[in-house]
Amino acid sequence: MTTGAAPGVWRDVVGQEPALEVLRRAVSDDAAMTHAWLFTGPPGSGRSVAARAFAGALMCAAGGCGECRECRTALDGTHADVDVLATEALSIGVAQARELVQLAGRSPSVGRWRVILVEDADRLTEQSGNALLKALEEPTPRTVWLLCAPATDDVLVTVRSRARHVRLRTPSVEDVADLLVRRDGVERQAAVHAARAAQSHIGMARRLATDEGTRTRRYDTISLTTRIRGVADAVSAAADLVRIAEEERDKVLVDRHAEEKAKLLATLGAEAGARTQPPHVRSQISGLEKSQKTRATRFTRDMIDRSLTDLLSVYRDALVLLTGEAVALVNEDSREVVEDVARALSAERLLLAMDAIGVARRRIEANVAPLLALEAMAIDLTLP
Repeated sequence: MTTGAAPGVWRDVVGQEPALEVLRRAVSDDAAMTHAWLFTGPPGSGRSVAARAFAGALMCAAGGCGECRECRTALDGTHADVDVLATEALSIGVAQARELVQLAGRSPSVGRWRVILVEDADRLTEQSGNALLKALEEPTPRTVWLLCAPATDDVLVTVRSRARHVRLRTPSVEDVADLLVRRDGVERQAAVHAARAAQSHIGMARRLATDEGTRTRRYDTISLTTRIRGVADAVSAAADLVRIAEEERDKVLVDRHAEEKAKLLATLGAEAGARTQPPHVRSQISGLEKSQKTRATRFTRDMIDRSLTDLLSVYRDALVLLTGEAVALVNEDSREVVEDVARALSAERLLLAMDAIGVARRRIEANVAPLLALEAMAIDLTLP
């Protein structure tokens, strides 16, 4: 059952009616407004989309018409009074936090509010979180903080205790499919298949629906579940998971990194083809390359985590088949893979496989080398 598209600035926030009710009330009623908000929800639920929509509604004289300049610039991050921190590093540093505090201290220049949007508040360290506390405790009039994180427990308690919580839920497959059809022009059946395979992760569903390469990489990932029949296969499968993540990383980042370096050299007046560069240019290049390396590391880990989600869905589907539950399969379009796994493993073994994937995730999050964590996991996924 679909809920229909919300009007105006909220049109891309799907399946979040309770949250939208709270946010709309805050826009229209000063008594319901507060200076800091924490948006939480599972990956792909649209946390940052909801936060940007809220920023647009706060700026809009009509409360979020979705058409005026205030709404459009707030949504695309170019509004003069909407400052967005979307870090591509593994953590948010103290310097970045202090810069946000300085921005928060300014009065709105053209809009009704000064909005500070932190898309990855879960990446605040204890030191950077502490740097924000005074601004959160003693807010500047007409400044509002919008913090986004997967869950409240992912955010420092000193930060989350000073913000009002808005919880987003996983949207339905139908709601995500409706969005793909309406916004991206995807054919209905393809939209439903993509939304189901992505487990209602909006961004991943869009990529699956519009990019053949993404669909191929996902199928390659879930097919690994039927190939692991010994230690050698496990080692090979782990390497394949890393390779798939690195290929996606290179597809997205290689050209971007080259463009950033070329732009930096042009800004510094340096020759791109020079055999050596002056010290000040080398220093700037070194700083850029360090930032790019950090970005690439995070991207690779995020892609590996997505692959683990896809693997987990196969064992979940196999368990559904074994138990005979009347539940839709995530991988209905790859049912033959699921059936092979269900024939090979008992319910107990399927649960152990799912546990092994969870352990691998925690190890990678704890900075264990991804390949080592994946090799240990793959050995536990071996078919008899």
